[in-house]
Amino acid sequence: MHMQMMSSFRVPWGTLISYVPVIATIVTTFFSIILARATLRYVEATDKGLALAREEFEREWSPDLHIKMERVSPTEARIIVTNLAKTSVLLQLLQLRKLSHAVPFERCRLNDPLVGGMTWTQEMGRRILACTGQEFEGPIAVSATFYASGRMFRTDWFRSQIQVREGRLVSLEPSNMPTRRVRQVERKGPERRREFVQDVTAGVLPEKTKAKPEESFLVTGA
Repeated sequence: MHMQMMSSFRVPWGTLISYVPVIATIVTTFFSIILARATLRYVEATDKGLALAREEFEREWSPDLHIKMERVSPTEARIIVTNLAKTSVLLQLLQLRKLSHAVPFERCRLNDPLVGGMTWTQEMGRRILACTGQEFEGPIAVSATFYASGRMFRTDWFRSQIQVREGRLVSLEPSNMPTRRVRQVERKGPERRREFVQDVTAGVLPEKTKAKPEESFLVTGA
């Protein structure tokens, strides 16, 4: 009886062999899902690492300028621009204005490089007095526009408290720091930046050497 039951549950070898590809497919699918999840975790970790590296790079190499106005004498004052970042910049424009005016009153065009960690100084007493007038007491602001890494940036307005009496500087003290140091200047149209270095020989064609008439030689034999 027992042998009969065993014989009734026997599975032909052909059927078992036909199940092998199915089982292999299931196992392969299972391991593929595990590998896919591991790959996704690795990609997420890599993206986070790249984001942190990019943030650190931008924080380290992003331009950062500090501007200060300083009284030198009753008729003279200087503007001090300090490059706090590592990257070098090219100063293009300085703007002065009273906070009561929305439009800058004085503009000073520049073309001066400023290496990282260095300071640029310029005497601007006349421009400051031209901006304030003979009698003025209140805040005055200065901003700088510059090139860095092929892009144009502009600092926020650095404010100072100034007191002018009869065309003479009585006091000039920095009042506060701007909340946003530097922002990139967006260009709506095509960029028209002039190249500072040009190849002067690029448009000059090499002169063609004039063909000389062939000289004939008379060879005489002895």
